[in-house]
Parts: sequence; C-alpha cells; structure tokens
Amino acid sequence: MDILLNFLSFSGFANITWGHAAMIAAGGICIYLGIVKKYEPLILVPIGFGIIMGNIPYLADKIHIGVYDDGSVLMYLYQGVMKGIYPPLIFLGIGAMTDFSALLSNPKLVLLGAAAQVGIFITFFGANALGFTLAESGTIGIIGGADGPTAIFLSSKLAPHLMGAIAIAAYSYMALVPMIQPPIMRLLTSKKERVIRMKPAREVRKTEKILFPILAFIATTFISPESLPLLGMLFFGNLLKESGVTERLANAARGPVIDSVTILLGLTVGASTQAGTFLTKQSILIFMLGAVSFMIATAGGVLFAKLMNLFLKEENKINPLVGAAGVSAVPNSARVVQQEGIKYDKSNYLLMHAMGPNVAGVIGSAVAAGILLTVLG
Repeated sequence: MDILLNFLSFSGFANITWGHAAMIAAGGICIYLGIVKKYEPLILVPIGFGIIMGNIPYLADKIHIGVYDDGSVLMYLYQGVMKGIYPPLIFLGIGAMTDFSALLSNPKLVLLGAAAQVGIFITFFGANALGFTLAESGTIGIIGGADGPTAIFLSSKLAPHLMGAIAIAAYSYMALVPMIQPPIMRLLTSKKERVIRMKPAREVRKTEKILFPILAFIATTFISPESLPLLGMLFFGNLLKESGVTERLANAARGPVIDSVTILLGLTVGASTQAGTFLTKQSILIFMLGAVSFMIATAGGVLFAKLMNLFLKEENKINPLVGAAGVSAVPNSARVVQQEGIKYDKSNYLLMHAMGPNVAGVIGSAVAAGILLTVLG
C-alpha cells in the first residue's frame, strides 16, 4: 500500500491544479482551430500539442522532464528557440518559397509593407507606458508584424522570460487574420475604393529576380545589421530558388528543413507555456497589446494606401484593401484581401497585387526587429 500511495503521489492526478487544466484546454483549442478551422495548422497543431505536453502535472523537484528542467530532452530542444536558431532556419524556407515578382513589378507597394510596421512602434510606446521595460515593450510591439519567427527571435534576445506569451500571441493572431482584418478593412474603406482595379503586373525578368535578393540583402542589412540572421537566410533561400541551378537546395530548404524546424519550434514553444509561468496578468496584458498592435498595423497599411492614392494618377491608383496585406502573415493576409475584394467585384483579382506588400511586410518586420535589437539590446 505504501508503494502504491508513493506512486500515486508522483502521478498527474495528485498534482493537477486549475492552471494545468486551463492550459490543457487552451492546447485543445489550438488543435481544434488548426484541424477543424484550418487556421495555420502547421504551427497551431504542434503548439497546441506542446501546450498539453508542457502542462502534464508532475513533481518538479523529483522529476525532470520540462523545458525548464536541466538535463531534460525538451530543455535541449528548446535551446533552438532560446538561442535564436530556429527562426533563421524558418526564414531560409520562407525565402525558398517566396516569389518577389509582385513586389518587383510594382516597387511602390513596398511602402505599404513599411507603413504596416507602425503598429509595432505605437504598441512599443504603449507597452512602456503600462509599466513594461523598454526591452519587454519592444518584444510586445513586434507582435504587430504578425510574424511568429521574428517575434520569437527578438524575444530570445530581449525578453526570454516572455517567450511563451509572445510566441503564442504572435502565432494566434497570424492564425486569426481572416477574423481580425476584414472588419478593419471595411471600416476604413468605401465601396468605391474596394472596387478599384489595379493595373496588371508587368512581367519580371529572371535577371531581376536573381539580383533582387542580393541587392535587397545588402540594402536592408546596411540599414539594420542586427537583422542579418533573419534577412540573410530569407534572401539566401530566395536566391537558391531563383538561381535555377540550386533546385535541390531550394527544395530541401522549403521542404525537410522548414518542416522539421517548424515541428520543433511549435512543440517546444507550446511546452514552455507551463501554467505556473504562463498564467499571469502580464501574459493577459501581452495578448491584449498584441491584438492592438496587429489591428493598428492593418489600419496603417490601409490608410497609407489611401494616402498614396491622393498623389497617384487615376490609372495607377491602389485598391486600399491591398494595404492590409502589409503585415507579414504570408500568404494569409493576401488571401484575405482577395476574399474581401471579390465580395464587391467578382472579377477583380487582387491576390497577386496583395502579395507585393505581403512579402514587403516580411522584410519590414525583420528590419524593425533589427532596429529594436540595436536600440534596446
């Protein structure tokens, strides 16, 4: 009987708290959203299962299995997050999957990607006013870029103790793009603006596609050297894709590499959200500020498109809906723009136009992270 009682004292049933139950339920919701609703399933399913894994109750002073326990397997896997290793590898795969033709055919769309980053900096000041340190405020603000790997990379450098809340918030809002962005887009545009037809994109030459990742890398990292790990891998991956002679490497980057890293990142980030460290007022406030940041970023892109139209000729005007794609949730935001556009004109295809600011947003959020890291690091 003593042996049985001793065994039961180590079990999850004897050590569970309401916090564990709440987090396990949250993990189930993430899995539901990924599988049933198909919201970013490649990341929400691993994160959801990781949340459940990280909240199985155990006696921490007797058993060492969690991401914060020295010597555990999960702790070693989590080092890829804490040391900022996984995000650049994900950017390598993103680069190998990205076509910058839409941006190259209409370079002024890069301004929409830049304008959407306003959410990052406004939220930075707001978080600081609410009592967060400058470093913590920077990592909270970056959620507005809607770029999970960038948020994790910056958090690992500036505020590792907020990693779980930052990562979950960033990926949650990326997944909820179809719910968050449309009301803002409709609120800030008129029916007349939503049916603006943009000029067809010009054909981009192969030479331009090859030169772009090299020249863009040099230009952006001269501005923000701290963003080199992210942008270097992004543009290198794109060069592998566009060169035409490294197809095997490009396939590896956009296939096995990014898939393996996404699994490890999602699972370990989810496992880091242990109830004792995650369920705090600070985490709730981070989620609220992250939502504000993302909404401001969306509005910033739409409003800047309207501002640009004041200076453009009629035939060159931009459909303001496209501005919402300035956040870097690729390609979800571009798809949302397309879906909203065809509601008002079923023959007006905005997807390729929206991909311009969408990929510009990826670059913009990485540059913004580099600037914050330089100033606050």
